Amino acid sequence: MSTKKIEGTVFMAAATSTATKFENNTDDQEKSEESITNYLIVRPEKGGMLDLLRYLAWADIGSGVRFLESSEEGIMGEEAGDHRWIILVSIIARKIISLFGKPLEYTGFVVDFFLNLLFQNGGIMGLFLNFLQGKVVIPQRDTETFISSIGHLDGRIDLYRAENLLEQIDHSVSAEKTITEEIGNRAHMDLCIMASKLAYENAKVVQSIVVHHWKMHFVDFYNCWNDFQKEFSTQVFILCDKPKDANLILISFRGTEPFDSYDWDTDFDYSWYEIPKLGKVHMGFLEALGLGNRDDTTTFQYLLQMKNPNFNHDHEGSGSLLSNTDSDMEQNELDRSSDSDRATAVGHKNFPLEMVKKTAYYTVRKKLKSLLVEHKNAKFIVTGHSLGGALAILFPSVLVLHQQMDVMKRLLGVYTFGQPRIGNRQLAKFMEAHLEYPVPKYFRVVYSYDLVPRLPYDDKTFLYKHFGVCLYYNSLYIEQKVDEEPDPNLYGLRNVISAHLNALWELIRSFIIGYTHGREYKESWFMVLVRIMGLALPGIAAHCPTDYVNSVRLGKERVVQMSSF
Repeated sequence: MSTKKIEGTVFMAAATSTATKFENNTDDQEKSEESITNYLIVRPEKGGMLDLLRYLAWADIGSGVRFLESSEEGIMGEEAGDHRWIILVSIIARKIISLFGKPLEYTGFVVDFFLNLLFQNGGIMGLFLNFLQGKVVIPQRDTETFISSIGHLDGRIDLYRAENLLEQIDHSVSAEKTITEEIGNRAHMDLCIMASKLAYENAKVVQSIVVHHWKMHFVDFYNCWNDFQKEFSTQVFILCDKPKDANLILISFRGTEPFDSYDWDTDFDYSWYEIPKLGKVHMGFLEALGLGNRDDTTTFQYLLQMKNPNFNHDHEGSGSLLSNTDSDMEQNELDRSSDSDRATAVGHKNFPLEMVKKTAYYTVRKKLKSLLVEHKNAKFIVTGHSLGGALAILFPSVLVLHQQMDVMKRLLGVYTFGQPRIGNRQLAKFMEAHLEYPVPKYFRVVYSYDLVPRLPYDDKTFLYKHFGVCLYYNSLYIEQKVDEEPDPNLYGLRNVISAHLNALWELIRSFIIGYTHGREYKESWFMVLVRIMGLALPGIAAHCPTDYVNSVRLGKERVVQMSSF
């Protein structure tokens, strides 16, 4: 996720100035928000190294509680005792990430520039010749030719037999069926993983590939507001299979960027917020979707539990696509409000409406509903890799919470790749009732020893649980349909040894796969370098999109029950 600090600061200042004028009128709102549901926030910065040592070595609960903040004192003590190891992992990992945050950002800037310098000048020899001739091409960020580091890890941009995918979409029917044809299944999954990989690029690159390579209709690319980070740090793009009478709408969220410390901090965060009826949900993912800010937890209640009747979801609360649009409804409410309470009538005092409208959930939901009205026969898919996968499954979860059932009826499926856990077992049961019947619609793809799907850590006593159909691929790209990936936490001597041996095999495989499976599978020198680094950190190397693309294209054929276009 890229950051837009200057833009975000200016926009936030403009948005909050109006709310400040009406600060005296917020008493009633504060009273209505006094009842707060349960939450737990892990704050690594609150405790010192001595507290961490006591908590680690002597299991001193009092020291552990110093790193925690909660709605109730009892929750902190219980969590610090019962979930000590997962909280320790979260604290230590996030302290390390915070320590190296700025160096990581600068490293990413240099790496991206260097990779694009080589790419745009035809490699090392081309760069040398251009230098001698005074014709060196200098990369320009946010242009059609500037590729992300993820894009340089895997340079494939074309879909797997794209003509068959488009034909499948055009000749699809609304009835539910089982897709057994290899090309139908693989092409469909390939669109999702390629869109998830493409989401790491800037808007101009995304538009160019969607239009010129995939021959589809590019709808828009959005930089969305994360109120906790105070940045436009959540990215998502939308496409349709064609501009008129589309059958497919695809939403792709950007995932964890390799050199973005905020993204990695979110992945290792243990903090949660409990939503009545839904369950406990990862707080960092809620913030990335724009549904609250831990610095004022009443914002979660306000946006998730429909405390705001004016901002709420279509004016009869039914989620009907035929009711007033969100923007029309908001304007009608504003017209009926007096000048003195307009600023607070449709916005939380610490999260004004102007900023809420820039969040990923609000932005995507509003555009999706308009597209579903425009394209009467279209269904939609949500997808993402890594952190993007967490947002991809969280988005329809909140749609269900907000009773957007007319929208959910048009959901074709959710495909995530290398997705971390997003909530507890209660959330899993809640969503399975909506995504498993009459046929499964949620497919979670996991490759081998990828670390991120094992985060936050979980065992029989821990909180976070996966759900949905898990399509697991080993390092030979053999597919298994399982409830949970093997070795769900990757700790223990046996798992550590196995992961490192597997990383060694993946390095060897990188040199031969281009010969055994074709030139399109030949790995770049940059990917080989990451494989070498993976000998020390095997779970990180296995998280790269390269192996997910290979898994989809080379994985063993299996019959998958799913809904059709």
